[in-house]
Amino acid sequence: MSSSNHPYHLVDVSPWPLTGSIGAMTLTSGLIMWFHQLKTELLMLGILIIILTMIQWWRDICREGTFQGKHTIAVSNGLKWGMILFIISEVFFFISFFWGFFHSSLSPTVEIGAMWPPMGIKTFNPMQIPLLNTMILLCSGITVTWAHHSLMENNHSQTTQGLFFTVILGVYFTALQALEYYESSFTISDSIYGSTFFMATGFHGLHVIIGTTFLFVCLMRHIMFHFSSKHHFGFEAAAWYWHFVDVVWLFLYISIYWWGS
Repeated sequence: MSSSNHPYHLVDVSPWPLTGSIGAMTLTSGLIMWFHQLKTELLMLGILIIILTMIQWWRDICREGTFQGKHTIAVSNGLKWGMILFIISEVFFFISFFWGFFHSSLSPTVEIGAMWPPMGIKTFNPMQIPLLNTMILLCSGITVTWAHHSLMENNHSQTTQGLFFTVILGVYFTALQALEYYESSFTISDSIYGSTFFMATGFHGLHVIIGTTFLFVCLMRHIMFHFSSKHHFGFEAAAWYWHFVDVVWLFLYISIYWWGS
């Protein structure tokens, strides 16, 4: 290891930003081919490139922070501010969807019959799967907090249990939302209601998948003893992200599923 006279981490040359960009471009092109030509080969290739990039890029970051000691207090503080600003940007991302929903629902135009939901749209019962999903996410917020406090108290087994249950609840939520989409009587092309519903809930579902993956990686790292009671920002960032996902869902449930239907 080379020594330095400053606490900051100047990252090494890495191929992963380039391969990640290639994977993102391939994935986007594959989505277009899937939409227009029903061909999935390029889409699958893009997903494969991104998954391989994620595995190797995260491996390098874990090595830097856990074994090489490059995540000093100054670096950790920078990572914390980066995560905070990222979550703030995600908040405004979802605000745009809520803006579109309330713009159309509070003053429905004559093109949709001057009523909300528009004529012909059969909405979901908010007391069925949406309510169950709400309880699942609230319970997952409890389990991830349990894991966090257990980690700060050096309780390895309870941290493992809390993270395991959080990942299971995240997978369960995604499965129920997929079932809900499968049983939906309307699509994304059905009026402004279908567009706003599937954009808002779909992107939230994508964030749940990302958060579940984030927590699963933290679970694997915890099992391999990468975290300590004082040095575990990777897990802390995942917990922040998961709480953000929970709060967004509460707004989605109240506004789109309950009030909007």
